[in-house]
Amino acid sequence: MKKKVRHIVFFRRMFVMFTLLMQIAFLVFMAVLPSIYFWFVSWIMFVISVCVCIHVFNKNAKAAYKLTWIFIIMLFPVLGGLMYLFFYLQANPRKFRRLMQQIIKNSSDSFNLCGNRMNELINKNPEFALQAHYLQEYAGFPVFSNTRVKYLESGEVFFQQALQELEKAKKYIFLEFFILEEGVMLDPIISILERKAKEGVDVRFIYDDLGCFMSLPPDFKSTMEKKGIKCLVFKPFRPLLSTLQNNRDHRKIISIDGKTAFTGSMNIADEYINAVNRFGHWKDAAIMLEGEAAWALTLIFLQMWNTQLDVCDQYASYYPWKEEHCDIKGDGFVQPYADNPFDNENVTESVYIQIINNAKKYIYINTPYLILDENLLNALELAAKSGVDVRIITPHRWDKWFAAIASRSYYRQLILAGIKIYEYTSGFNHGKTFVSDDIIASVGTSNLDFRSLYLHFECGVLVYNGKPVLDIKEDFLRTIPVSHKVTLDESKKNFFLQLIPDVLRIFAPLL
Repeated sequence: MKKKVRHIVFFRRMFVMFTLLMQIAFLVFMAVLPSIYFWFVSWIMFVISVCVCIHVFNKNAKAAYKLTWIFIIMLFPVLGGLMYLFFYLQANPRKFRRLMQQIIKNSSDSFNLCGNRMNELINKNPEFALQAHYLQEYAGFPVFSNTRVKYLESGEVFFQQALQELEKAKKYIFLEFFILEEGVMLDPIISILERKAKEGVDVRFIYDDLGCFMSLPPDFKSTMEKKGIKCLVFKPFRPLLSTLQNNRDHRKIISIDGKTAFTGSMNIADEYINAVNRFGHWKDAAIMLEGEAAWALTLIFLQMWNTQLDVCDQYASYYPWKEEHCDIKGDGFVQPYADNPFDNENVTESVYIQIINNAKKYIYINTPYLILDENLLNALELAAKSGVDVRIITPHRWDKWFAAIASRSYYRQLILAGIKIYEYTSGFNHGKTFVSDDIIASVGTSNLDFRSLYLHFECGVLVYNGKPVLDIKEDFLRTIPVSHKVTLDESKKNFFLQLIPDVLRIFAPLL
């Protein structure tokens, strides 16, 4: 049976690759038509390229995207405009955008069912006023208290904690992940979900089709539904050269009865718990919320579920504290947040920049990719030049060679500004954490790259004060001794070795 599944998956992948190659061949054919047609067609395509450049220049988008596409069109003046049309005009996200905006609007009041803790936070910690105000009053993600927060410093710790909490489910279990792969990690989770579904628990699963394209058999959804597990495949992958493949669901959420929730950078595959060794030791991070703040991650899941199905749930019916008081106490405040590419608001980037700009003593950052736009780059450099201790840990063993080269192309500029760069020598550092001044931290799903910050659906949790902030700091400091500090001399390259990173950096917004 497994052999049959592997054959099905293999032929599905080969079909997609063949279809993509046919589209590329069509573009090349258009560029090398016989000479009798070439002059006429080339002028048409040149005019298209000029029009595309004007469109790109006036588009409401990051300057880096504009420069990248204009560079491509200048490099290929005949073919460049057609390439842009193939990549961008085949996708039509307008319906999805309108639907998501309507669902977010319909569900926004439900975030406040726990009450408004903003004034309580500001009275105790006025230094957080601007950060909290932006997320609550503008982005729509309120401040919560009455929440116990637990930082989970590895995939192994997350996995064991998640199994324990899943067993406690009484009403519903919601899961949303970018990557799933059958094996040591996923199989016992599915076993619990199947058993809970038979007990009458509402079990729902969202997974991204592109993220799982190489890891799940095509019949995974139907197999889960036979077990009583409701499944949604986010944006099924189609073999088209278009941005339909860009806006992926990169979130990682588990919600259990709305009372307990997890998020962080872990997917559900064996490398995340070091059951298999792909890039050395896999270093990761997650966070568990028990109490009122878990409700926010539950709503974020329901927003995505309803957008995919074009339905509108009675959100308040899932609220866990209708008939009982939440008596959980925490030692700080919590603000879960989400990001989506269709609202023209870069929530995660704004969270990160505010942490950087407000830092007085230090900023410690874990990220698997370091591909920065001018806003983040300038903020980090200014903080370091102003005397803030800025440290960033990236992987030493990378999962994508082009991401490694593009990330390392920033090292010299950052080191010259006074930022300390470390590479985790034991393996792959996949955690996505910010911590600053012992008072604020963020744990989430967003990498420091263009895709996470501007193209994908992401989420995270902002923690104000309390032990979890110190736990995140201590985990970072424990990672420093098993990491290599990159020196300025190491970041210098000769002309030819520097040329490849410089070229890749031009295309970084599309990586």
